[in-house]
Amino acid sequence: MAARSGPLNPAGKKHKFGTAWMHEHVSDHWVQEAKAKGYRSRAAFKLIELAERDDLLRPGMVVVDLGAAPGSWCQVLRERLGPGARIVAVDLLPMEPIAGVAFVQGDFGENATLRALEAELGGRKVDLVLSDLAPNISGIASADQARSVHLGELALEFARVCLQPGGDLVVKAFQGEGFTELQRAFRRFFDKVHVRKPKASRDRSPEVFLVGKGFRPSSAGDNR
Repeated sequence: MAARSGPLNPAGKKHKFGTAWMHEHVSDHWVQEAKAKGYRSRAAFKLIELAERDDLLRPGMVVVDLGAAPGSWCQVLRERLGPGARIVAVDLLPMEPIAGVAFVQGDFGENATLRALEAELGGRKVDLVLSDLAPNISGIASADQARSVHLGELALEFARVCLQPGGDLVVKAFQGEGFTELQRAFRRFFDKVHVRKPKASRDRSPEVFLVGKGFRPSSAGDNR
């Protein structure tokens, strides 16, 4: 789920967590469910709910998963899309291999990473782009929100280039300054745009997911 927006801490992790957070984490219902079902993180249940509500997944799709580590979304994709699917995952952090998933490690904002991603796709158009990208939190709310919106814009720009007509885009976003403008940008290119808050998202978090359904590549000049 990482994207370069500042240095990692010395342990190579995205954040430092205290004892209270760790207690909440290990006692969390969704964390326990993830362990029971063999998922790498509770985020798997966010994708499962989004996919079922908005009919995102079908066998044989070509899917790009941005901000994929540790890989729980890729696990769900591998389970539900069948052996004919093409799944390409991207993250700044390393990810343990998943059979049937191609992985590109790098900063999604850099050209070298995009070239490696395009090479993995081999010229194939994409049916679904998923983005769980999030900035490394600085603690400065306005800066973190701006970085989050920027990552959403990068995912949308990538989707405009690689999506099939009629394809879908899911982007993690945080409600705050710039969110309305990002939502408006989605509406320029998709038939339907939904704001979703999966049950597995923490209640106190401003995290939501923008779901764009029905990509319209001809809408590049549409300023609706």
